[in-house]
Amino acid sequence: MSPRTRAHLALFAVNLIYGANYAVAKGLMPGVIGPSGFILVRVLGAVVLFWLLRLLRPERVAWSDAPRLVLCAVFGVALNQLCFFHGLMRTSPLHASLIMVAAPILVLVFAAVLIGERVTWGKAVGIALGATGATVLLVLGAGGADAGATLLGDLFILVNAASFALYLVLVKPLMRTYTAVTVMAWSFAIGTVLVLPFGLADVATVHWTTLGAGIWWAIAFVVVGVTFVAYLLNTWALRVVDPGVVGTYIYLQPLMAVAFAWVYAVGGIAPAGALAPPEIRPVHGLCAALIFLGVHLVNRADRRT
Repeated sequence: MSPRTRAHLALFAVNLIYGANYAVAKGLMPGVIGPSGFILVRVLGAVVLFWLLRLLRPERVAWSDAPRLVLCAVFGVALNQLCFFHGLMRTSPLHASLIMVAAPILVLVFAAVLIGERVTWGKAVGIALGATGATVLLVLGAGGADAGATLLGDLFILVNAASFALYLVLVKPLMRTYTAVTVMAWSFAIGTVLVLPFGLADVATVHWTTLGAGIWWAIAFVVVGVTFVAYLLNTWALRVVDPGVVGTYIYLQPLMAVAFAWVYAVGGIAPAGALAPPEIRPVHGLCAALIFLGVHLVNRADRRT
């Protein structure tokens, strides 16, 4: 299996995890834990896992790369996660998913401005097709799923989208020198320091001994799956493909979210805030085709640049 194929499988797995996260994380906030506290638990758990993994292959980081690592911690860990969870608590999974459609477009712009990535017609058309498919899919599946959405929550998600897009561009040069484990270990170590003042109060108010097994499994999924595994795979894929390709995979998240909504509905385990599964029509297949075609076009354009 070629490195590029492995990178695409990793990105598919990442966005499969993210698609499930919209409902899982929404079901924990704010009833179980506040968003800032949840982020602190998330980064603390992930930083322990990253540094344990780093012990297997220690790697020295040059002081000249420290400023970029700090920026990755700010935009990829602290600001990104705090805004996403605060936004998700204040808006609906539908609105959050729709706003995240802007992320690949922002990645393309930031990559062109900051690291000189070429904006080809193939990439532009691919992103436009993916955005169209994802947007129509989410609107078709709305079904009242936008209840509880607020402007403040939507603004938080927009800042999150811009922050994550900037992070994908900032971290790319580091991946030419270091392993993904090293970059993530340092980014999350710095990010933990940044998040600590915001999350301590929320963590202190949680009655940890009274939490049920289902809640612990949900927290474990967010810490291990959504944070440790997803960040590691996303960052590793950047060694092989451009940020624009990684960003375009975000368009798979609405597709995954709808798929999980059906799984939840069939199993009778729909968590609070989950997208209601829409009645499947031919147009849903068309939306999925547009998303996959968009990802393919961006990937093909990336291979040619």
